[in-house]
Amino acid sequence: MRARLGSGFGWLWSAYAVSTYGTWIAFGAFPLIAVRVLHSPAFAVSILAAAGPAVAAVVAFSLGPWVERRAKRPVLVAMDLLRFVAMASVPLAYAFGLLSYGQLLVVSVLSGTASIAFAAASGAYLKYLVQSDHLVVANGRFEATNWAAIAVGPPLGGALVGLLGPVVTVAADALSYVLSALAVLRIRGGDVALPQDRAGRLRGADLLIGWRFILHDRALRGLFLNSILVGGLIMATAPLLAVLLLGQYHLPAWQYGLAFGVPALGGLVGARLSARLVARHGRHRVMIVSGWLRSVFPLGLAFVQPGIPGLLTVIVVEGLLITCMGVFNPIYATERLHRTPLGHTVRVLTTWSAVSRLVQAALVVIWGVLATRTSPLAAITISGVLLLATPLLLPRRTPSVATEPAASARDVQVG
Repeated sequence: MRARLGSGFGWLWSAYAVSTYGTWIAFGAFPLIAVRVLHSPAFAVSILAAAGPAVAAVVAFSLGPWVERRAKRPVLVAMDLLRFVAMASVPLAYAFGLLSYGQLLVVSVLSGTASIAFAAASGAYLKYLVQSDHLVVANGRFEATNWAAIAVGPPLGGALVGLLGPVVTVAADALSYVLSALAVLRIRGGDVALPQDRAGRLRGADLLIGWRFILHDRALRGLFLNSILVGGLIMATAPLLAVLLLGQYHLPAWQYGLAFGVPALGGLVGARLSARLVARHGRHRVMIVSGWLRSVFPLGLAFVQPGIPGLLTVIVVEGLLITCMGVFNPIYATERLHRTPLGHTVRVLTTWSAVSRLVQAALVVIWGVLATRTSPLAAITISGVLLLATPLLLPRRTPSVATEPAASARDVQVG
């Protein structure tokens, strides 16, 4: 699928790529700094992992109307610069011996909030820059980049941590946001925002527009519920799988990294195939089939055993799961953009991301308690069984996109 998406998309994609690679190079840096540099207890590390993203989701939710009313390119640059300042403060404070746990928590909230706002503004800008019939291809390239970064970033970050310490990876992440901002600034042409006469004082009702729009559209509502439950149930088992493989089965760290690095390549393959499958079989059919398959394969983790057989089981199961996600995610992201008017895109995407992160944080805590009461393997199995029901939420057909006055061209200012 060699669609010509334009130089504007190319620079937006470049901005996403460089910041995504920076994020995954620094993956796990904050817990590592909290443990090795600040000597924080396990409970404090857990709070850092859960509370930061949860608070960021709440703050970002209130930013949705503000981002919607402004030109997206300056917002993207501002969010990149905010993330740069926040992340760069960590190595700077470390160099002067001033780094604290509280600072890590604040940086986690600021960078998480800016990331949600950046993703929402980027989605709206993508819909403006790319023709509707090329969105699957565009989203497929974003998805492929994400999985490639997941495959390459953590091993590279681990090597940097071993050579130079965890603070260096945070500095690399900070630099990536500067490069992302420079790429966004290279985009030429128009922009998109609500017109000035509609962008007056914010009202409390503005915060609920994204939520109301999702619930009003039956297909969008089904995709929303499916995505937050699938993402939440999968993420809830991630720390439990680490406990199972590293703690109970005593897997070496390099094998544990292999178990999650190799399957990420499946996401790259799936994302590359997504547009081709849509062209041959239709968007809805491919979305339904890949949506069902991504909910079936996680149950295979219930059969993980110690040793090499267990390692191979994890690699195969995760590889199949991530390949299906690589196919599904660009199609579902495209369907979401197709069904959302340009004047509502930021608020819908912000609401979607904020609720997803809150649900994931809650399910991580719930499954941690469940694993304590039973066992990590039992909790993983329960998650796999529940995932089998989530495809029932996917729309059986995709009804035509409803139009409403707020979705008309007069609600959006471009140029």
